[in-house]
Amino acid sequence: MTEPIRRDPKSEIARLVDIMAQLRNPQTGCPWDIEQDFASIAPYTIEEAHEVADAIERQAWDELPGELGDLLLQVVFHAQMADEKGMFDFADCAAAISDKLVFRHPHVFGDESRDKSAAQQVKDWEAIKAVERAGKAERGTLDGVALGLPALTRAIKLQNRAARVGFDWPGPAQVLDKIAEETAELVEARDSLGPDALEEEFGDLLFVMANLARHLEIDPEQALRRANSKFTRRFRAIEAALAAEGRRPEDSDLAEMDRLWDQAKTAERAAE
Repeated sequence: MTEPIRRDPKSEIARLVDIMAQLRNPQTGCPWDIEQDFASIAPYTIEEAHEVADAIERQAWDELPGELGDLLLQVVFHAQMADEKGMFDFADCAAAISDKLVFRHPHVFGDESRDKSAAQQVKDWEAIKAVERAGKAERGTLDGVALGLPALTRAIKLQNRAARVGFDWPGPAQVLDKIAEETAELVEARDSLGPDALEEEFGDLLFVMANLARHLEIDPEQALRRANSKFTRRFRAIEAALAAEGRRPEDSDLAEMDRLWDQAKTAERAAE
């Protein structure tokens, strides 16, 4: 087995920063890169983060260095644009996260004891982050929860913040009751209200579903990703079964595809 090449992190980071500067050079750089700004690059930043998560989900370890590199490029790209405006540079980004990590780990870099449970560590972290928020003049309980987070993730964070000050359901049973209530309101909106009201009621139901996930200690994003993967596997099984007969899904009907779906589900469970 070939030994991996061990590169010097400092020189490779410096090389990447220099390449980005050259790409953004107004006289000799790439026209596309020169035209970009923070807003136009932001969607790519989100996309690259999702591609990293996808590679991890698929355990595609050979792809992961490239995907992480793509994500790192986004940091360098934003830092280069900021540097051009005299705002900050890549070194400032690295310093900011280094300072934050040291501040948030006094049990590693300070005098606090490491002899604590994971739950106590989370509690300590929240206290430290509260100090950070106070330094940013974030006064409200919900201040600082990023607007750009995936909606389900943001819902969990908002609910966690509210729960810390006592605004929370006692347990999953009460959340399930609320889900029944929101479901009834969604049915009513479907039958008697317009599209805006329907969307609002659907959002309320999703928000309560996220709350149920929180009470059950389930990551709703991960749960939905698993459901997506399950749907993909079983629908591909339908396609494969039909292809074996020289047909496609559009050549079938719902009753047959339902039967093939059940077969795929039974086969999966038998293989567990």
